Amino acid sequence: MTLSQIRSIWAPLAMSWVLMGLELPLVSAVVARLAQPEIHLAAYGGVVFPLSMLIESPIIMLLAAATALARDGRAYHLIRRFMMISVAALTALHALLAFTPLFELVVLTIVKPPPEVVEPARLGLRLMLPWTWSIAYRRFNHGVMIRDGRSRFVGLGTLVRLGALASVLTFGLFHRELPGIAVASGAVAFGVLSEAIFAGVVARPSIRRLRAVPAEGEALSFARFVAFYTPLALTSLIHLVITPIMAASLTRMPRPLESLAVWPVVTGIGFTLRSVGIAFNEVVVSTLERPGAPRALRHFMFRLSGLTFVIHLIMVATPLAGLYFASVSGLAPALAGMAANAWWLALPATCLAVVQSWYTGLLTAHRQTRAIPEAVTLSVVASGLVLAAGIGLQRSLGLYIGVAGLGLGNLAMLAWLHYRTRSIRAGLRLRDMPPTAARDPRGTVDIPEV
Repeated sequence: MTLSQIRSIWAPLAMSWVLMGLELPLVSAVVARLAQPEIHLAAYGGVVFPLSMLIESPIIMLLAAATALARDGRAYHLIRRFMMISVAALTALHALLAFTPLFELVVLTIVKPPPEVVEPARLGLRLMLPWTWSIAYRRFNHGVMIRDGRSRFVGLGTLVRLGALASVLTFGLFHRELPGIAVASGAVAFGVLSEAIFAGVVARPSIRRLRAVPAEGEALSFARFVAFYTPLALTSLIHLVITPIMAASLTRMPRPLESLAVWPVVTGIGFTLRSVGIAFNEVVVSTLERPGAPRALRHFMFRLSGLTFVIHLIMVATPLAGLYFASVSGLAPALAGMAANAWWLALPATCLAVVQSWYTGLLTAHRQTRAIPEAVTLSVVASGLVLAAGIGLQRSLGLYIGVAGLGLGNLAMLAWLHYRTRSIRAGLRLRDMPPTAARDPRGTVDIPEV
């Protein structure tokens, strides 16, 4: 397998992730130009988005599951049935949180945002109700299309999503009497729903071909699927639980409203840069079995990781970061300065995203998914320790503590993934070693380091 072949698979997936990563910066930029921007940015970035992500976390790994396991008609129907049952339960949970006294129990007791943020957050959660179903349906169909070699439609779907999002945001700019949280949540919900519908339509040819494929060998059973998927679901749940923990921690450190307002802006641009690396996971899962793939994937990983590092470094080492946060994101000068300082602390997480995707892709392709939630748990613990120290000391802005905590968590996760994939990487080196490979005098194979 060659680097050009990897690029042809990665490019549409990366475009999809990058375009999706632009969603939060676009939303933040528009809300920053509406009335009471600090309150509505804090409501969306500190309450609505974290809770919505937490609710949908058990189904976010359907993309990896469908890519790895949807190999025949029986597997397709089994995964689809699991998706529909799960998403019905999670949507019901979202409705309970948004429309019942459960909102007060969770938001007022656990998150404890500033009082002026509470009612906008309630409205935002109600508007985000279609979110979970839309995410599950589109990610499942994306996995089917990637498996079928039609990943270009994933990127096209994201264009549909951004177009729908932009239409609502533009409407909000021309009707400034609308609350910023209504514009933000309505735009995001409409965008992801539009993409889900598009994915369902364009995936039909892939679904027809998949349904016609008979099961070979041992058919995928529900028990085997649950054993494979449960660690992935736990991974996303544990990984995303840090988001509401982060929001709750920021409210307990100095200048909570400002930190909550700037948080979605900084994490939004951070996700945009990391997204090119996140897309690499599906590339690894779908191509690792091909001859010569591991070596080509490693080379691609190092190049992409270096590129993202350089882009981030140029931003923070020049006036570009300040220009972006002040002019593009529309933050007030004081908030823009806070964001630019925090952007320095986000540097490690940007370049590590590609390497993390390499390791998680290896584990997913070899169906050793138990190691992934282990790594994410370690990441959450490391981040939590930093947050606890920030709350206890009360000496630094919560925004800076939060970004630093995420960075340390990413380093801890990467170290554990490196350790848990050592046998897989050794096996791949043996598999791809040429017959004339050098041997030592004792007759053992001399394996070069990956």
